[in-house]
Amino acid sequence: MSENIETPVEPAEVTSGDVVKQLEVEGDLAADYIEELLDIYDLDGDIAIDVRQGRAYVEVTGPEGSNLRLLADPETVEALQELTRLAVQTKTGDYSRLILDVAGSRDAKANRLRKVVDKAIAKVRETGEPTPLAPMSSYERKLAHDLIAEAGLVSESEGEGKDRHIVIKSA
Repeated sequence: MSENIETPVEPAEVTSGDVVKQLEVEGDLAADYIEELLDIYDLDGDIAIDVRQGRAYVEVTGPEGSNLRLLADPETVEALQELTRLAVQTKTGDYSRLILDVAGSRDAKANRLRKVVDKAIAKVRETGEPTPLAPMSSYERKLAHDLIAEAGLVSESEGEGKDRHIVIKSA
């Protein structure tokens, strides 16, 4: 009698090249979705795709005075980003964490966030008391944590879901 001995199959290793390729595919799908949207609304825009910090990053830019500014409001970009993520997820079956920037909206949002965080940092330094920030997205929290650490203070995220926020404390 011969024994049927099964050789264990090692799980395939995922390389960083595989991850980058997957993120590039996400970026391409997102760019296609955004391009269709721009065409539907007859908006001018050039699309650039990049992979940064483990995320697909899609940037839409236009010439000075472009009608693209109609989509550049940070809240509009946030909603459009969620729709784009859903479109990518529908095609790939995987959750997408892509970042969308329209006409510099990310920089504008980061500058506003910096002002809020700087004001809270000043309050913590003045009073020594922990200071909570308003709830924000995970991306905004990451930016805020980085700014707080640069200032030499400590920050912790608290709460769940849409109520998740940062509390700034003295070091």
